[in-house]
Amino acid sequence: MTAQSPELPLAAAFPDADREQWQRLVEGVLRKSGAAEATGAAAEDALTTALEDGIRVRPLYTAEDAPDADAAGRPGFPPFVRAGRATGSTVAGWDVRQRHADTDARRANEAALADLENGVTSLWLAVGDGGVPVTELATALDGVYLDLAAVALDAGADFAAAADAWFRLCDDKGVALSETAGTLGADPLGVLARTGRADGLAGHLEAAAGLARRCADEAPRMRALAVDALPYHEAGGSTAEELGCSLATGVAYLRELTAAGLGVDAACAQLEFRYAATADQFLTIAKLRAARRLWSRVAEVCGASPAARAQRQHAVTSTVMTTRRDPWVNMLRTTVAGLSAGVGGADAVTVLPFDAALGLPDAFARRIARNTQSILLEESHLSKVIDPAGGSWYVERLTDELARAAWGWFQEIETVGGQAAALGSGMVGERLASTWRKRSEALAHRREPVTGVSEFPFLAEAPVEREPAPVPAGGGLPRVRRDEAYEALRARSDAHLAATGSRPKAFLAALGPAAVHTARATFASNLLQAGGIEPVHDPVSVDAESAAEAFTASGAGIACLCSSDALYAEQAAEVAAALKAAGARQVLLAGKPGERREAYERAGVDAFVFAGCDAVGVLSSALDVMEVA
Repeated sequence: MTAQSPELPLAAAFPDADREQWQRLVEGVLRKSGAAEATGAAAEDALTTALEDGIRVRPLYTAEDAPDADAAGRPGFPPFVRAGRATGSTVAGWDVRQRHADTDARRANEAALADLENGVTSLWLAVGDGGVPVTELATALDGVYLDLAAVALDAGADFAAAADAWFRLCDDKGVALSETAGTLGADPLGVLARTGRADGLAGHLEAAAGLARRCADEAPRMRALAVDALPYHEAGGSTAEELGCSLATGVAYLRELTAAGLGVDAACAQLEFRYAATADQFLTIAKLRAARRLWSRVAEVCGASPAARAQRQHAVTSTVMTTRRDPWVNMLRTTVAGLSAGVGGADAVTVLPFDAALGLPDAFARRIARNTQSILLEESHLSKVIDPAGGSWYVERLTDELARAAWGWFQEIETVGGQAAALGSGMVGERLASTWRKRSEALAHRREPVTGVSEFPFLAEAPVEREPAPVPAGGGLPRVRRDEAYEALRARSDAHLAATGSRPKAFLAALGPAAVHTARATFASNLLQAGGIEPVHDPVSVDAESAAEAFTASGAGIACLCSSDALYAEQAAEVAAALKAAGARQVLLAGKPGERREAYERAGVDAFVFAGCDAVGVLSSALDVMEVA
């Protein structure tokens, strides 16, 4: 082996590869996998994934796919795609913001102090309806150094009263408002989105403008308004819809603040934007980068100076993605979401505890939530690199496509008169509902799997119980969850268990040796448990003579045939007929029926289960025939 010549870079030792060569390799893989014959660009298209908002993710990106290299700019400079500040989060890391929604002020105070002593740098405190009573704000923040720890208030329609209590508290403690930081959380349009009540909107906007003027004069590190995009995400909206609604809300607030006498720069400084961070890491990263780019453009058109166009961002791990069954998996989801928020350049990040969907988080869950961020910051040093995803052809392209889709939705909202008009007319609600219906279809067919719920559920796991959390304001946009359809099925199973002492059962009629039927028996078992139906696989294998006796002994209400297509052709019809004769209220067959569908159905097969089938529909029907309420 000879030493590498300094004039010959290592890459020069390898031949150049082009896209056509890669496509030919893809063609070979597709042929071996049994996929349809595809060549050239068609082979590449076969591996393309469709996202919401008309975006398609391709399997390969090159420099040709990226937008203009100068479009992202530099960190801290317009359009702020790469970071809102020149140093990003490299100096002190991002703001670790923990949420508290306990209505008991003493307990909220104990939890807040524990968080601040163990890595949290700011508090997100629910106040008023759905949190600590406004009159007990001082108790909840007792012992908190308001000039050191930032506080973000979340008081919904009570934001004016909560802000007054905050100002009095600072005065009582002798803390100068100029030394405080955080946000007063005024969000009149967010209240409209949550409650559907527009009767007090004008008064709320006027009150918010008054708070903004006071913060601009007395508390320059405090922001009066929050542009909360969570209501749109939590109603089932897509990423671009969430971004577009946030832009329209921000523009509405700029109009109100400038009409109230604030300059454009001062008005921009009064806004903090709140977005959801999901376990789709690249989509979250691109969302936050696109949001900064879009807001920079809005602020530019409104006349803001370059420095004032940077968007202050608060990212919160998504409640839509978290589950109530097997909530421990939420730790993994929130870890990826928190990582994505940090990489995406959020100024403040809230990792919600893994049990937040079940009620008030306990001390262990809050500890895990804050330690998740401590590990990302202190051990993984995630904040030490500015915009680590920047320069990735995929991320840059995804950022650009998201920005364009969001801008189109924003323009639609502005065309009908702005965010208030779009909410009042039902335009926003209808658009988000349509998006959620499509996503619900993917969830029902398990094209979007939910670990621990639609995939790999564990029926024997003891439920995690928590004290009920305050009921959030309702009446406006709905709050959805990915697990809701399966949660309804599991609730029916739980009720059956409570009433009878056992769960509804399905007998797995496995044909042939284990090597033949195991794959489909495992698939069927997994699917049935997603609906709370307990699979019974005893004996390991049956045939036409033994199926009826085995089914009767199992105590099951339905049965599912599991084997290979070849054995189905030989035995399925006879076994299905025997199961029906033995009293099976429904017989399923694991696999696609192909040309033998009619023969199987004549023999007694009621439905077919396979990858991509309507799992929710099949499971609901199974529970119906077993008369599970």
